[in-house]
Amino acid sequence: MPSRRSVSLVVPVHNEEKSLPHLLDFAVPALERHAEEFEIVLVDDASTDATPALLAARSAADPRIRVVRHAQNRGLGGALKSGFSAARLRWILYTDCDLPWDLDETGRLFRAAEITGADFVSGYRHDRTGEGSLRTLYSFLYNGLVHAVFSFPIRDVNFSCKLFRRELLDGMPLRSEGSFIDAELLVRCRNRGAVIQQVGLDYFPRTRGVSTLSSPRVILRILKDFASLVPELRTERDTVPPR
Repeated sequence: MPSRRSVSLVVPVHNEEKSLPHLLDFAVPALERHAEEFEIVLVDDASTDATPALLAARSAADPRIRVVRHAQNRGLGGALKSGFSAARLRWILYTDCDLPWDLDETGRLFRAAEITGADFVSGYRHDRTGEGSLRTLYSFLYNGLVHAVFSFPIRDVNFSCKLFRRELLDGMPLRSEGSFIDAELLVRCRNRGAVIQQVGLDYFPRTRGVSTLSSPRVILRILKDFASLVPELRTERDTVPPR
């Protein structure tokens, strides 16, 4: 029999006043359908628009919605690390506020873990052409770089659909404050012997708010973290005992 589905949905949020209500209107019923127990951990990464007020109202109305707030903007990695630390339940599910995939697929992610015994389910996009040719090229090159350096054939490293056992984080020194956090998390889990399964999903490009993931500043930060962490991550596989 599959174990009880208990999940913390972690969502980094920065100036998402247009996306946040839409996310929660879909997330709450989806999690009610596919998990016996859940919480939603929203990490406000120092928003300057109406996002804090929206978060306060929604969390006051539903105790399953919790808010972590940063006084200063830390970036994707910093927000996710705060959310992961605050998560209380057995599994962690991570996504973005702009609903890049249908949260009703949460049941399929859990089913993949239950059937295969996976510790980590990583989503990948069936079709990425909707995000534009430049971002598609950046992603292709970045995925190829991660594959080559770490010998790790994950199809869509930075896609914000990851379901994993919270216990994988025990003693894990996540260091990236930027968007390299996805690769770091995957590689460190692989290094610890986690069974990783991949699931293909339909992808919905952002229609609300503004994405900064392909900005020069974000790309430079990824490359900086990549360069600084490669030696540690490559040697860790031989030094960290498997789970």
